[in-house]
Amino acid sequence: MMKKLYIILILVLGCELAFAGNPDRQGEAGASELLLNPWARSAGLHGLSTSFISGVESMRFNVAGLGRIKGTEFLFGNTRLYEGSGLGMNAFGFATNVGKSGAMGLSITSMDFGDVPITTVDQPEGIGGNINAAFFHIGAGYSYTYANKISVGALVRVISESLTDVSALGAAIDAGVQYVTGEKENFKLGVSLRNVGTPMRFSGEGLSFQTSNPEGPGRYLITVGQRAQRFELPSVLNIGSSYDIYISEESFVRAAANFTSNAFSRDNIGVGAEVHFSDFLVLRGAYKYDIGSIPGDATNNIYTGLAAGISLNIPIKRDSHQKVGIDYAYRTTSPFRGTHNIGVKLNI
Repeated sequence: MMKKLYIILILVLGCELAFAGNPDRQGEAGASELLLNPWARSAGLHGLSTSFISGVESMRFNVAGLGRIKGTEFLFGNTRLYEGSGLGMNAFGFATNVGKSGAMGLSITSMDFGDVPITTVDQPEGIGGNINAAFFHIGAGYSYTYANKISVGALVRVISESLTDVSALGAAIDAGVQYVTGEKENFKLGVSLRNVGTPMRFSGEGLSFQTSNPEGPGRYLITVGQRAQRFELPSVLNIGSSYDIYISEESFVRAAANFTSNAFSRDNIGVGAEVHFSDFLVLRGAYKYDIGSIPGDATNNIYTGLAAGISLNIPIKRDSHQKVGIDYAYRTTSPFRGTHNIGVKLNI
């Protein structure tokens, strides 16, 4: 078992040396919605749950945690992004055990851009219609747990971005590992690599236009097509750990720390804590900081700062794992007035 842990740590260090954050490339990646979190439980911790996240939400941060559920889980999420901007996200996912040690899951996430009027050079106030934007991605993942100590998982995600007359399609792979040890499985370690995939490029009729023929006799219209530049996906490496301090047989405090290496922006670190009251009530909070950031700099991560959340788990049947969970999270943002996450989870 220790040999496996050493291998994991070696892989982590190797990935970090080759994956250091690069703020000079900030803004060069696309499909930034892959970095947004539609799930309330992990949002309340600023996503610092790489080491212990489980179920449907694990397909966002560390797919290795997919198998750490009992039975089947359904999850619905709604996010009001950057309060005042009109942006939002909606998500649905399910996860279920497969065999004795495996689990599989599926998640679907879509962006809501609100009403964005179509404008032209001649009609800057709008032509009476709204832009039809459809940004969504679908992920399918699998996780396997060895002796309830080491979990490994992989996920394939398809990304689609389209407007009325242009679109882009891409695919990405996520992979992760979680390690659990301790008398009560107190200590947890997690590593995940996300959004590693194919470059994307927009194409479609919207990139063509008509103009007068600059050469040859006479003047007539020709159609000119433009090629859009390819863009990379926002790859991310997460390394996290956590430790549970038991207050009573069923209540405990979980302290967590996480490091994130971003391929196209600054790296960040964060610390957080959860207080579990017999699994009926969970309170959580976290703080995240961009390494090397300058106060007031426009290039800072919008989510640098505080996050907090609460969960209620209501049993459907006495002495059963079947429960309904209600989750809420708030994250401070600069600018705007924060982001709100609401989720409903069903375990059967």
